[in-house]
Amino acid sequence: MDQNMEAARLRKLASFHILDTPPEREFDALTALAQRLLDCPIALVSLVDDHRQWFKSVQGLDVRETPREHAFCAHTIDEPDLLLVEDAHLDARFDRNPLVRGDPRIRFYAGVPLRPDRDGFTDNLPGIGSFCIIDTRPRRLSSEEVAILKDLAAVAESLLRAHATAQEARDLAELAEERANILDGQHRLLRQAEKLAGIGSWRLSLDDQHLEWSDQVYAIHAVPVGALPTLEEALAFYSPNDARHLQQCFGRAARYGESFDFESRLTTADGRARQVRSIGEIEFRHERPAAIVGVIQDVTDRHLREEELRHSASTDSLSGLPNRASFERRFAETLASAEVQAEPVALLLIDLDGFKVVNDNFGHAAGDEILKAIARRMCDGCMTNAFPARLGGDEFALLVTRPRDCADLPAYVQQVLDQLQVAITQDGETRRVSATVGATLAADPSASQAELMRRADLALYQAKRHQRGSGRIFGLDMPIMRAGADVI
Repeated sequence: MDQNMEAARLRKLASFHILDTPPEREFDALTALAQRLLDCPIALVSLVDDHRQWFKSVQGLDVRETPREHAFCAHTIDEPDLLLVEDAHLDARFDRNPLVRGDPRIRFYAGVPLRPDRDGFTDNLPGIGSFCIIDTRPRRLSSEEVAILKDLAAVAESLLRAHATAQEARDLAELAEERANILDGQHRLLRQAEKLAGIGSWRLSLDDQHLEWSDQVYAIHAVPVGALPTLEEALAFYSPNDARHLQQCFGRAARYGESFDFESRLTTADGRARQVRSIGEIEFRHERPAAIVGVIQDVTDRHLREEELRHSASTDSLSGLPNRASFERRFAETLASAEVQAEPVALLLIDLDGFKVVNDNFGHAAGDEILKAIARRMCDGCMTNAFPARLGGDEFALLVTRPRDCADLPAYVQQVLDQLQVAITQDGETRRVSATVGATLAADPSASQAELMRRADLALYQAKRHQRGSGRIFGLDMPIMRAGADVI
């Protein structure tokens, strides 16, 4: 590895302030989820330091770090997408590795490099670590399992960014406390830093429950500076559950001197929903608890960015529809619910006809517009109550759960065929794009998700053989024809 690139990578890793920190519930929940979803004994969030790999979260091992020279993850960080070792005994890079020949006797490894964004660092650096799964037997991953692993790695990157942001906020709060102590000796926070960082300070007296707010706390609550709220009035900005949690934090701080740090939703005086982070600790006077002091920070923007990242991990960027991974999760959830509630479910697989001709003759920009138009139509009209997804290329899927649509599936398929017709004109030449649909009804409770996909795919194949732009339902030897086309 280029020494300059490695030095920059190590500086980026250090900027996250994550190495040698205690275990965190969010990271551990993620690796535990990987264990369950991917049926593997070992799952890790591994960070590759200059001489070691250190585990922020580890399931299935009793160690927190191993030498870098033995680490599979040290290879993963140089990969653009995924390192997959189906059998380490057959891989010349690893067949003599002590972790293969000795404990934990690795045979299978799959790791996704972690490259969370960080200001001041380029995107072409190697990863700072990996999100990986390990097995003691050779195995292969399906495309669905690879997608799950990548989705979990994307969440791990979001957690790393969130950890760094939280650490920066703690650093800022500590700096504010130090400077405030110099100015007054009794105050813990710096007013100027409050305004710059959107952090407000507060103080709750233990003797009389008197509550004091800094100007920024008033701003966060959208309340005019002036009248001091009572504790009851302040807690009313939170949901009942969050208000109870805050009261419990106050009680533990007063009785045991425990500090607290948590996030919650807050509804401002003008009705806006905000995400806030609250930190509190006990203040002593004459060696006795006198008050609870703390800070509150509006972290709505950061929270929304993290939500957007989670959304982007399950959304097709071009069409705006759910992607294949999101569709497969929703399909599984829908089938499970339908089995319990005895509700109908229909699956439609959709291929576009004439799309390649548009791409070849009019260019990819025109093809993209066709895909966007199809996506808009799949969210409108007869498909308003269905769950649409883009599986890839010009392949789409639709989950239908409304009873009246499932009850007359041929009529519904015909409506879909009619609605998914578009035409595009460029330089006086018009090209038409329509849809061919294969459908199946989940009438058999024992039919698996894979079996229903197979049935719908077979119906789609039969429809294409009969006539493109038509539809077919599995088990019914009857073609479904469409009507006319629109122009975009």
